[in-house]
Amino acid sequence: MDELELLKKHWQSDTVSEKKMTSQDLYSMLWKKSSSIVKTLFFISIAELIFWIAITFLPKLSASYNAKLDTTAINQTLLTSLTVISFAVIILFIYLLFKAYKGISVTDNAKKLMESIISTRKVIKYYVGYNLIMAFVSMVLGSYYATKTDPKMVELMTNADTNGKLIMAAIILVIAVVFVGLIWLFYKLLYGILMKRLNSNYNELKKLEV
Repeated sequence: MDELELLKKHWQSDTVSEKKMTSQDLYSMLWKKSSSIVKTLFFISIAELIFWIAITFLPKLSASYNAKLDTTAINQTLLTSLTVISFAVIILFIYLLFKAYKGISVTDNAKKLMESIISTRKVIKYYVGYNLIMAFVSMVLGSYYATKTDPKMVELMTNADTNGKLIMAAIILVIAVVFVGLIWLFYKLLYGILMKRLNSNYNELKKLEV
């Protein structure tokens, strides 16, 4: 049993005259835990940004990679636009989490803390949703360009009849859905545990407000 649970049991067993003091202790504990969770989310987002920068730009240091990229039919404007948008969203996400963390750090009442928690939950929800959509779109676009540039895929598509092309499209769609599902599980593991704790803190704060 952690410190918060012990404090809750003590608070529930207090007399009315004592409860006011211990409720402040409980709020202080929830504030510290919530602040710590949002701070952790902020550092995770920084690590994620560094990861995406690495996998996006490190391959470009390879001459063979650039030579191969020049021979493809990939729309460079579209690719650059998607990259810029993705990084812009991650930076915005980092900013919003930092803002949420600063908001929680300076708040002095339960209502404002609850509002900050709600705001943080929305940021995480929208960010994960955006990444899942972008992953699906990127997978579909990547598969489409593969059918136009990869010699084996081009030959396969050329020799396939209508039913064969529909089957290939269905396979690509299934692979994209599975890929997005794996990313969703990753985010569920990465953010899910912390968000569950943040939601628990929110529910405890609601009880204090009653």
